Amino acid sequence: MLDWLTAAAQARPDHQAVEAGGRAITFAELDERADERARSLDGTGVKRGDRVAVTHAASLAFAEFLHALPRLGAAIEPGPPSDPPLPRLGGGATDAHLLTDIDPDAVHSVIRTSGTTGEAKAVELTYANHAASAAASADALGMDPADRWLCPLPLHHVGGLGVLVRCAINHTTAVLHDSFDARRVKAELEGGGLTLASLVPTMLVRLREAGLRRTPGLRAIALGGGPIPAGLLEWAADTGIPVVPVYGMTETCSQVVAGSPGRVLRGVELRIAQAGEILVRGPMVARGAAAADGWLHTGDLGRLDSDGLLHVEDRLKDLIVTGGENVAPLEVEQALLAHPAVADAGVAGLPDPEWGEVVTAFVVLGDRANSEELMRWCRERLEPFKAPKAIHVVESLPRNSGGKLLRGRLAAEAPG
Repeated sequence: MLDWLTAAAQARPDHQAVEAGGRAITFAELDERADERARSLDGTGVKRGDRVAVTHAASLAFAEFLHALPRLGAAIEPGPPSDPPLPRLGGGATDAHLLTDIDPDAVHSVIRTSGTTGEAKAVELTYANHAASAAASADALGMDPADRWLCPLPLHHVGGLGVLVRCAINHTTAVLHDSFDARRVKAELEGGGLTLASLVPTMLVRLREAGLRRTPGLRAIALGGGPIPAGLLEWAADTGIPVVPVYGMTETCSQVVAGSPGRVLRGVELRIAQAGEILVRGPMVARGAAAADGWLHTGDLGRLDSDGLLHVEDRLKDLIVTGGENVAPLEVEQALLAHPAVADAGVAGLPDPEWGEVVTAFVVLGDRANSEELMRWCRERLEPFKAPKAIHVVESLPRNSGGKLLRGRLAAEAPG
């Protein structure tokens, strides 16, 4: 297959490829810069098969590295930004042989999972994985040559990196922010210059709080990366903001399902195991991620309705077993988030000698409320065994840079 940037530079040389940090670059310019960057890296000893850690924030420099490394047969391993010094351009061997023909089965990127349920692990994503994911995403969200896709997500997570890759594959424009600033994102969304955006639920909550009321020209906000608070989708629909919930993970190169409830994307096979676990297979699934039975076991609980639409219910590992009953933390969190005083909520099972585990909630309050009031609220909306036995008010919840709740760290928030 032809290198994505080479193909884009040939097809649309003067079209804007990336906008970041107040600067923009065309595909032809990015192609030239990627060549220079590749020659510089060649001079430092980078060779075929290497994994190269790139820890720049979302920037034009990151885009250069992303497209330079394939030309040396190396894979990118993005990490959290640390602002390293840039290697000097043009200092490498001028006769370095740069690849424009790519092996689809070669590793393009190595992404570390978020570690929300245990030790983070490295996932190898191939060019074929990314290409299949881009095709499935375009089928779900649509694709227009004039697309401008806003991405304030970290590029060391697959949701962020996937935007930059898809825009290169589709010859469209990626608009990168090096961090999420609600006022800045609100201004861009209301300015009418964007057609797509990728956000996590906490970002959309902040935009609601910032007063987002219109998004002219926007076709879809792809919303994923964690549970969606109760009422958020209803607010978006009432406000006329086009939100499309998406479900996926690092091992599937991001999206495999879109909508609420979710439609399985083109090229994806999905089934529910006997225990309720969501299983996935398809060309976007990372090599080595599938079990011996050929399916990726996601660790998520879900169900398919009579129309074949997916309802994601919780993480299998996060289930709380209390007195022999199973409780999905997400259900309890959504009940709490429906209370007008609750700004954020996390639920976990804490060890208990009598019940095995007890449902325990941790909440961030945006208004006056007390634990007893919230307990009554939950008892009115949940079965008795699902209602929290204790609710702790905290300043903030532990989340990773992608906005996912680090549920395993909640117990440390409990007093005593």
